[in-house]
Amino acid sequence: MERTGEDTWDFEVTERVITPGNFLFGGCGLASALVALEEASARPTIWATAQYLSYAPLGATVTVKTDLAVVGGHVTQARATTYCEGREVLTVNGAFGTGELTSATPWVSMPDVPAPEDCPERSMPKRFNRSIFNHLEARIALGRSFGEIDGTPGSPISALWSRVPGHVDISAATLAIFGDYVAGGVSQPLGQRTMGRSLDNTIRVVSLEPTDWVLTEIHMYALAGGFAQGTAFMWSQSGTLLATASQSIASKIWDDAVL
Repeated sequence: MERTGEDTWDFEVTERVITPGNFLFGGCGLASALVALEEASARPTIWATAQYLSYAPLGATVTVKTDLAVVGGHVTQARATTYCEGREVLTVNGAFGTGELTSATPWVSMPDVPAPEDCPERSMPKRFNRSIFNHLEARIALGRSFGEIDGTPGSPISALWSRVPGHVDISAATLAIFGDYVAGGVSQPLGQRTMGRSLDNTIRVVSLEPTDWVLTEIHMYALAGGFAQGTAFMWSQSGTLLATASQSIASKIWDDAVL
């Protein structure tokens, strides 16, 4: 991203940040807003939520405009609006800052799963080539790969170890990308391959700890009227809770003809 004004940033939609449908990956859209808002506020992310309105295609230039609505002693309430080709693509609202009160341990526990090197690689359909998934490494800790979904309903809980090779400095932006894996969690309990379009994406940052791999533990809650709901807990390799993420997802069955 390049800062182009006091409150604007630009970036190009390249293969590294697109979905298999050749448009900006939702998690990357939220991530870009967090980069801009953290720089504009000079404060770290507490929480942020994105509402997805439109698409930014491969090759397009995207502009992120920030607005620091309220700047307090410890917390900045702010928003970012992302534009592409004159269209509003997404809107992000969030809070940024730090405080003092901390509990010794989180009130949830990391699931007992094999280490990343002991988990199978996540297989992806050919259609996922030339997208962000070529630039992320993922291993299945709980659940089934896309090719193993065979019509049999499964557990609503799944988990993936993920990393950006060579990148260990975990940020809110990185976690926003991993949190978008929630959209793919619908296939696990349903037992059918689904396509998911995020309507919103919320991230709540707990603690940023350097880690090679991040475990995204996905809990799907419901699917009704074409819309699913789910939450993810994101953990470091040492068991530190890094963040939580949640989404509402427009879901439909994936036609095998497009795989």
